[in-house]
Amino acid sequence: MKKVIKIVLIIVIVAVLLIVGGFSALLAIANHHNKNYWKYATPSGEIEKKYTAMGELEVSYTEFKAKTDTYGKYEIWYPTEMKDSDTKYPLVIMANGTGVRASKYQEVFKHLASWGFIVVGNEDDSSLSGASSAETLDFMLAQNDDTSSEFYGKIDVDNIGIAGHSQGGLGAVNAVTNQENGNRYKAMWIASATSPYWGQDSAFGAAWRVDMSKIGIPCFMVAGAGPNDAGTATDITQTEGQGICPLWGLTESYNAIPDGTPKVMARLIGKDHGDMLRYADGYMTAWFMYYLKGDEYAGGAFFGGNAEISTNANWQDTQSSK
Repeated sequence: MKKVIKIVLIIVIVAVLLIVGGFSALLAIANHHNKNYWKYATPSGEIEKKYTAMGELEVSYTEFKAKTDTYGKYEIWYPTEMKDSDTKYPLVIMANGTGVRASKYQEVFKHLASWGFIVVGNEDDSSLSGASSAETLDFMLAQNDDTSSEFYGKIDVDNIGIAGHSQGGLGAVNAVTNQENGNRYKAMWIASATSPYWGQDSAFGAAWRVDMSKIGIPCFMVAGAGPNDAGTATDITQTEGQGICPLWGLTESYNAIPDGTPKVMARLIGKDHGDMLRYADGYMTAWFMYYLKGDEYAGGAFFGGNAEISTNANWQDTQSSK
């Protein structure tokens, strides 16, 4: 009997070790894929392919303690050549999703920096109000004016963008429309921003509402066509099946942006809420290349009679203002 029990225990222990080992292996694979997402992406259009790849510039990183513990630290990725260059680089501020601090998606910052941007985030778990983005922008502008800073005179202050994912999408909108330095931004990109449904008093409440009609800079809005973003509800009145960023909500937000403001919306096929930071990155990069660096080739992805995104097999429900 003791021998049987011993054998059973050995079998159980081996099974547990196999399960734990298998889980660890899967986690390691997922982490590897996330950190090297551009290698595993499947861009379709030529412009999307170009800007999904890493840029040619080597990237460096530095960080500074933030003004408040809530924001933790300012995390900065920038082209290594900046230190010995007279070039001024466009700046992009990133607004975090719920609980998704900048340190959790460093590879996205690195990718954008490799294309010639200074990219900055923080550790704020709740970026909704836009306050942490505003604080981060003020810090970087102060660095640009500080003769003792390695960023002194390195920021192209006329070409500043902001990007945000999920809650950070709303945070980016609030940073532009409700914060004192919101007029410093030239272009914005928001991914899977929480829909108007969640801003109702019966859901998350007024803090989760934004006024898209106040946006006056070029705005590119994306979401995933997967179930978490899309849900099954088709309008704000339905209490069941509401996704995080469904088509009806994306369209409503897009339509609320004034017609005179350049705007684009699209949904990524086969991807869901958590994928949008990384797998929409090619066109995010192209958007900022066009508006912050004047790259006309990149702009061909979005505007004109042959806009690439409108015929790209990876994307659906595309709308563009011009």
